[in-house]
Amino acid sequence: MASYVEKIARLQAEIAAAPGASARVGLAKSTSNLFRDRARRAAPRIDLKHFNRVVAFDAAARTVDTEGMTTYAELASATLAHRAMPCVVPQLRSITVGGAMAGVGIEATSFRHGLVHDTAVALEVLTSDGRVVICTRDNEHRDLFFGFPNSYGTLGYALKLTMRTQPVRKFVQVEHNRFSAAGDCFAAIGRLAADPDIDFLDGVVFAPDEMIVSVGRFVDEAPYVSDYSFERIYYRSLRERSTDFLTTEGYLWRWDTDWFWCSKNVGAQHPLLRRLYGRRRLNSVTYQRIMRWNSRWGLTRALNRVRGVHAESVIQDVDIPIDRAAEFLAFLHAEVGILPIWLCPIRAPDAAAAFTLYPLTPGTMYVNFGFWDVVTTREQRSAGFCNRLIERKVRELGGIKSLYSDSYFTEDEFWAIYNRQAYAALKQRYDPAGALGDLYAKTVLRA
Repeated sequence: MASYVEKIARLQAEIAAAPGASARVGLAKSTSNLFRDRARRAAPRIDLKHFNRVVAFDAAARTVDTEGMTTYAELASATLAHRAMPCVVPQLRSITVGGAMAGVGIEATSFRHGLVHDTAVALEVLTSDGRVVICTRDNEHRDLFFGFPNSYGTLGYALKLTMRTQPVRKFVQVEHNRFSAAGDCFAAIGRLAADPDIDFLDGVVFAPDEMIVSVGRFVDEAPYVSDYSFERIYYRSLRERSTDFLTTEGYLWRWDTDWFWCSKNVGAQHPLLRRLYGRRRLNSVTYQRIMRWNSRWGLTRALNRVRGVHAESVIQDVDIPIDRAAEFLAFLHAEVGILPIWLCPIRAPDAAAAFTLYPLTPGTMYVNFGFWDVVTTREQRSAGFCNRLIERKVRELGGIKSLYSDSYFTEDEFWAIYNRQAYAALKQRYDPAGALGDLYAKTVLRA
């Protein structure tokens, strides 16, 4: 197994031996957690998939060094062996550390630690001209450190990252709190987020009058342990139990087995089919492969034509200031109609405004709304009809959306949100030839 230093030397030798190849650097991956189709492109000349190992754990500094293509399943396993976990572990096993840094990663510790990029200490980035630059919050490349999140590979690729960790205990006790009014639900989230004894906080909206806020705390002992990695389904347990116990590892991946609740779209919640899938295939990796096969061959599109319906994929994560959250939820119920909806509070750290392409108001509590489904109608609508409604409402309420899925912004709208001037300066310094593409073209135009 080559060391990180050896892999860097090999990579730079490959780039030097292939003039112009840096323009075709790419991440050859068997899975992806992007939910937007892109135009087919030639295979990358330089492959980075072997940058996929955990390098070192520093117990004293509470940090872990890891290569960018390491999945969070691998990273969490390595840190749990030291009774620690990354401060924010995104909810799907196949998400890579570099991917979460270049995009936006979130989970139930975000009410305390912010987003994945808020927990980064340093990163080493491969730029389009073959340089490997080390970026920290206060060195000569701090502009790239703060500009990398939400850049989606258009400024470079993270080869190695240093991430903060936190200590863990053996189990997590989860309490599910029920609410029938949105105002009460979000007020409770605000109070709970200020409680120093809480380790995890998220929730689910099942209906306009049924919201559940789940509070997790580390514990050393458990009277029983629930397993949601095979026959039992985690999101259903929220309505069936008031208290639950999971291993810490089981808690981290509680959503992955059923892709939250989206496994229903591939039949994986039917008891018989669930057994046919088997424990090893009940996960987000399997569902992603099925989704991409369907996208390629158009089975669902053909069925919709036969049924005479028009379908729009509405797969979004948006962050709304908590004092406007009830208003946004009412809008979703009235105009979109997707249920369930995931709720995840985010505390924007004091330095959050420094992250160039994903600005949050420092010190503000936001609520992430995650809603993932298809809206069908008998009437023909313009492309992205519901998504456009959502984008406008998010902006009206002072929120921001992630760019991992379909976006329909005009170019002026997009750059008013995502800081055209600062992005142009970053491109000029780190990708002056434009070899890695443009953020608007990649995330909105699907170039």
